Amino acid sequence: METIGVGVIGCGGMGRSLANSAHAVEGIDVICVSDLQEALAEKLATDLNAAYVLDYHELLADDQIQAVLIAAPPFMHAPIAVDAAKAGKHVFSEKPMAPTLQDCDAMIAAAEDNGVKLTIGLVCRYHATHSKVREIVQSGELGAPACMMVHRIGGPWRSGGSYVPWRLESAKSGGSLMEINAHEIDFMRWTCGDVISVYAVGGQYVQTESDYPDVVLASLQFANSAVGLLHSSHISAVGGYGGRVDCQGGSIYFPQIWGGNATIQIKPFDGEGRHIPIADINVPPPVQEEIRVFVDAIRNDTAPLITGVDGRAAVEIALAAYQSVESGQPVPLPL
Repeated sequence: METIGVGVIGCGGMGRSLANSAHAVEGIDVICVSDLQEALAEKLATDLNAAYVLDYHELLADDQIQAVLIAAPPFMHAPIAVDAAKAGKHVFSEKPMAPTLQDCDAMIAAAEDNGVKLTIGLVCRYHATHSKVREIVQSGELGAPACMMVHRIGGPWRSGGSYVPWRLESAKSGGSLMEINAHEIDFMRWTCGDVISVYAVGGQYVQTESDYPDVVLASLQFANSAVGLLHSSHISAVGGYGGRVDCQGGSIYFPQIWGGNATIQIKPFDGEGRHIPIADINVPPPVQEEIRVFVDAIRNDTAPLITGVDGRAAVEIALAAYQSVESGQPVPLPL
């Protein structure tokens, strides 16, 4: 098996997760990491027996590195990805792909122009609940999907260790609908298909330090005539993450994505239903798996499973929801 040399740009929590996960995958050598905060870069490099640099351009100049994993703040994804593509490096960028469609398009164009792979870290596709729900819907067992509802709610950024100043600025983070809910938007689109219109309501109620809504209810109209509802919130003292898909022949109910005794309930209108304990769904460690799949696409010269088009679509839907909150009107896609 060909060993793929990898560099990691951004050594915060997500960068550390990507680096450690890559290090655990057979056939990947984490050669160098980079961060403007030297303490973060040095610690991660020491843990992985890798080199570190402060300027990511030095990492991109290393001929041993064939691919980069980008875990910098979202507003930095595009310039780093474009530089990486021009340096001939394959690109894995954390979600959200970028806060603007222009930046997403620049990333896609740079990858195409330089003949490198581009994938986005929409890791929930590899989680047990998300992948099983999608599998059941796509199997046709319950007929075509008619309505999908997902909620992912919690408290303000300031209430936990996830607080960093850039997360409060939509131009830098993309706001909650991108920084967090890129996963749920992608999950819904992956399950039910392309979105053709978005209508959303929301506002700022608790997290007033930010410049974007801290609660959004976004209604999605899918091309196949199904409808969806995403509940995004930073104002809940009692968090939650779950949902349901109602199909023409029955329903899938997943009130809790993971943890405890979480189950997926499948109930047709006719006949017996069943429950699948989520703990019984065996999937590889999701972050390791998304990196392994990316590296396999490099080795085999095939398209990544999650493309730049997928990452861009999640950004476009989020932007349409923000526009709808502001205008009070449905927003058709494409923007």
